[in-house]
Amino acid sequence: MALRVNITILLIILSFALPALAAEQCQSKTQGECHDKAKSLKLKLISIASILVTSMIGVCLPLFSRAVPALSPDKSLFSIVKAFASGVILATGYMHVLPDSFNCLTSECLPENPWRKFPFTTFVAMLSALITLMVDSFALSYYKKHELRSEGEGVRDDVQEGGNEDGETVNVKVEESPGGIDSPLLRHRVVAQVLELGIVVHSVVIGLSMGASDNPCTIRPLIAALCFHQLFEGMGLGGCILQAEYGMKMKATMVFFFSSTTPFGIALGIGLSNVYSENSPTALIVVGILNASSAGLLNYMALVDLLAADFMGHKLQQNVKLQMLAYIAVLLGAGGMSLMAKWA
Repeated sequence: MALRVNITILLIILSFALPALAAEQCQSKTQGECHDKAKSLKLKLISIASILVTSMIGVCLPLFSRAVPALSPDKSLFSIVKAFASGVILATGYMHVLPDSFNCLTSECLPENPWRKFPFTTFVAMLSALITLMVDSFALSYYKKHELRSEGEGVRDDVQEGGNEDGETVNVKVEESPGGIDSPLLRHRVVAQVLELGIVVHSVVIGLSMGASDNPCTIRPLIAALCFHQLFEGMGLGGCILQAEYGMKMKATMVFFFSSTTPFGIALGIGLSNVYSENSPTALIVVGILNASSAGLLNYMALVDLLAADFMGHKLQQNVKLQMLAYIAVLLGAGGMSLMAKWA
């Protein structure tokens, strides 16, 4: 339910924002020499198929890990792979989404006052991280209260008869907690849904920008970078979905939204390419704010809910060798995704 509400809110925002993206174009930038609409369209159609397939492979790999015992959540290899994917998500926020927001909100196409007088990108990212914390906290409270209601009552006092040393009968109170209320399962479910929201937001924005571009010189390397990004970001999300132990319907819904949002954004960009101007003031503001919001969310999720939760958890704390391997995996994931920023 929470996921559907989040997706609905995103679509409402886009429905209001996109008609305004046909605003007057900024003339400070030119198309450049590499401009071929027909060739760009072919590359964009290839990108839709390749990114869709790569996304599905990435997010589904952890979900089918039950068939591979070495990749089950209680094994060391799962922790290493998840650490690598968490590094990818962290670098996505810091090295891709946040710089894009800076470029948009400090563009010469926007008035100097207030856009270059105040650091809106970091301000919005900070607010986004705080709001994510609030959503994280309130959602966890909601799930706990919901489970308490489903159990009938939070804590039941059972009165049992027993005997003391003198043979007298006494009443003994026994506290029973509702099943699973303190289980990390609730936490995993909140993390999976909030992380999916952040991924969906920036995926649509990235796809929209790519779909509206007629520059094959930038689209070609972007396809490879996005495939790499979607594969390992999907593995991170897939690991969270697996640990959340959702039913098949919910898993399929989350897999669908993750896999289809970037291709959907590309298709939307193709359809709007005649009216969409990435340098129009409205487009720069909308895309910049959405990217900043997504960056704050992704950075919070990667550091707090994924990396800190795992590295401070019992499994890694009890195994120094596994902890070191996981740190290496994080650095490799973050480093590889950071290197992709050279082309995307």
